[in-house]
Amino acid sequence: MESLTGLRFKRLLLTGAAGALGRMLRPRMKRYCETLRVSDLAAMDPAGDGEEVVVAPLEDEAAMYALLDGVDAVLHFGGVSIEKPFSTVLPANIVGAYNLYEAARRRGTKRIVFASSNHVTGFYSQGETIPAHVVPRPDSFYGLSKAFGENLAQFYFDRHGLETVTLRIGSCLPQPSDRRQLSSWLSHDDMERLLVAALTAPVVGHSIVYGASDNRTTWWDNSQGKHVGYRPQDSSEPWRAEVEARQPHVDPKRPEARYQGGMFVLEGPFPFAGQE
Repeated sequence: MESLTGLRFKRLLLTGAAGALGRMLRPRMKRYCETLRVSDLAAMDPAGDGEEVVVAPLEDEAAMYALLDGVDAVLHFGGVSIEKPFSTVLPANIVGAYNLYEAARRRGTKRIVFASSNHVTGFYSQGETIPAHVVPRPDSFYGLSKAFGENLAQFYFDRHGLETVTLRIGSCLPQPSDRRQLSSWLSHDDMERLLVAALTAPVVGHSIVYGASDNRTTWWDNSQGKHVGYRPQDSSEPWRAEVEARQPHVDPKRPEARYQGGMFVLEGPFPFAGQE
């Protein structure tokens, strides 16, 4: 898809650049800035024209302060992105989120786009359609860490005026692969549209937006985030017949079919360190 706006930032930071979404977003978001700084702990492609590659642990306070130097806005996709033991989730997703926000405050960064997750609300029923301002019902340690990040974003806006658009991302994939994803799917192009809207909306405070395409079936009401300007253009509908033929029946009594979080509601529990 072509660039959605003529606006160009001086420097954008993309954390989690080695992850699946980070690799997809890196060439797309380069179009919206003079310099794209990308960061991760895992191996990344070398810097291209107008890029800076920085290896920085989120849990390292000094590294985060250095990483935020000269950054106008942040696309924060870094951290643990699947369910893991709490001891694994804690350093990057909780300590790391604090380090990022505190460094942004000290450096004068104006806006953060925080990649949260639908797993913040994973224990709501698939029969419900929920707005952004519901009580979080995390389905996992991962979802719990994202709920912390959302509260952190609210605190840093209320206390320091640092604006955030929180994205409760659904299933951002090339195409939906199962029945759950017919409701949760977010196309790559719509993800780009969502990020551009989040970066360029004039005033956002702390806004929460569900990251999903214009699917026929949905669990999420985005009316509270319309001011951000996100207008999805894709839909999971072209894949419905194929998905339903491949997965003709799902037992509605099973937890992964009852709750919006899907299989995440079944992950764990994890043993303590040293336990068999």
